[in-house]
Amino acid sequence: MNVVLWIVAGVLALAMLGAGGMKLARSREQLREAGMGWVDDFSPGAVKAIGTAEVAGALGLVLPPLVDVATWLAPLAAVGLLLTMLGAVVVHLRRGETPMVVPPLVLGVLAAVVAWGRFGPYPFG
Repeated sequence: MNVVLWIVAGVLALAMLGAGGMKLARSREQLREAGMGWVDDFSPGAVKAIGTAEVAGALGLVLPPLVDVATWLAPLAAVGLLLTMLGAVVVHLRRGETPMVVPPLVLGVLAAVVAWGRFGPYPFG
């Protein structure tokens, strides 16, 4: 199960690095043109903060266990990403963007699995 949790955390980290990095690298206008209409509901600073949280969460999932320092940060990062994705689900539902709920819902489930596994029966030794 440890290998499965590493794979899930790795896939989640890559997805969040990509999503967060895009929010940090692009302007609100560029994000809107890329199909992220939700940015109109947030200030530019809030969009950058969301991107920063996603990148920090991605790094927190894998870096502490890789260097074997403060490994307790990995499940906390997973919880943070879960809360971020729940927020994304709420935003999309409020905007009536039902199909857009699926990606953050899937990422949220992955984050929940990592948090459960690392806080529960399969912590880092």
